[in-house]
Amino acid sequence: MKKFWFWLSIIVNLGFLGVFKYYNFFADSFAQAVANFGFQVNPWTLKVILPVGISFYTFHGLSYVIDIYKSRIKAERNFIDYSLFVSFFPLLVAGPIERATHLLPQIKKARSFDYSKAIDGLRQILWGLFKKIVIADQCAFYANDIFNHSGNYNGSTLLLGAIFFAFQIYGDFSGYSDIALGTARLFGVELLRNFAYPYFSRDIAEFWRRWHISLSSWFRDYLYIPLGGSKGGNWIKVRNTFIIFLVSGFWHGANWTFIIWGLLNALYIMPAIIFDTNRSNLGTVAEGKTLPSFKDFWAMLLTFGLTVFAWIFFRSNSVQHAFEFISTIASASLFTMPTVLPLPLFLWLLLFILLEWNGRTQQYAIANFAFKWPKPLRWGLYYTIILAIFFYAGAEQQFIYFQF
Repeated sequence: MKKFWFWLSIIVNLGFLGVFKYYNFFADSFAQAVANFGFQVNPWTLKVILPVGISFYTFHGLSYVIDIYKSRIKAERNFIDYSLFVSFFPLLVAGPIERATHLLPQIKKARSFDYSKAIDGLRQILWGLFKKIVIADQCAFYANDIFNHSGNYNGSTLLLGAIFFAFQIYGDFSGYSDIALGTARLFGVELLRNFAYPYFSRDIAEFWRRWHISLSSWFRDYLYIPLGGSKGGNWIKVRNTFIIFLVSGFWHGANWTFIIWGLLNALYIMPAIIFDTNRSNLGTVAEGKTLPSFKDFWAMLLTFGLTVFAWIFFRSNSVQHAFEFISTIASASLFTMPTVLPLPLFLWLLLFILLEWNGRTQQYAIANFAFKWPKPLRWGLYYTIILAIFFYAGAEQQFIYFQF
């Protein structure tokens, strides 16, 4: 009976996700496939708005059911505590994807206001707003224009657009996570960390340990390990890794561009999986040093370049659009001057990178920044960030991951 209710819950949860998010994709793909054999099919498609954050709270709920079935936790008998776990507002629409084993005990215990945690939470919210409004939204203005009108630009401008999108999606998503973690800390709740300076990674395996950590660890614990993990030789490791990245791509959206993005990342990580070097870079890059070594610098640059290349598929409207975008970058026009050169944005990005690099050993970049400064200077930094946020707070840019 226990197994029956377990699978019923899994089917219901994934069923809702499948219908809302993937039905039209499968219907259209089927119609296109049979059209190649000369048959005309007019599939019935859903005309509904995708519920905001459906992938996040579906996985959120699935982890609870799986943990109960595996006897990692006991079923929660208090309906209020369970409801709060399921609908805790900071993480509801874009994560991080919490675990019942981590969040429920915090909900159930008594909490009192902690001034130092509240200040730390406000500081992290401030940094998240800076990432979103000053970095992500300004990059979005140029990235959207370049991607939406890619046929009008030369290769160097398209490359710049891809880089802008890389910073847009990082500032947008990690900015939301900072806001969520900071808000939760005001209530005395510590959420799972979701980003750990992924663009300072020295290989793709390290990147995925630092990017969207709650999703990567979810797939590891609830899919990769049950499939056999790394046991059973290279074939099993390769198979399971490809499954994880294919599912990850599909989780992001019902479009072949996301699936190719997942496959690219699987191919990137294959050498490390096969040669068992995927855990070579576990520590913080250049820890205790001001600058990275020459080797680390080029490793970070290569990893960032591979990531930007994969982001082109993630951002493109279609696979054809992505290939056209890449072919223009690979043309001789790559060596011409970009037609889009927003100097103020370059300066903000430089400041952002420097602050992130300086705070790369902390939970977020300004967690301990300027603590040794005199109080007027420290508050001057905070007010500079606040003024930048107000100055650039213009047209609303929706959080990218709300659509997932």
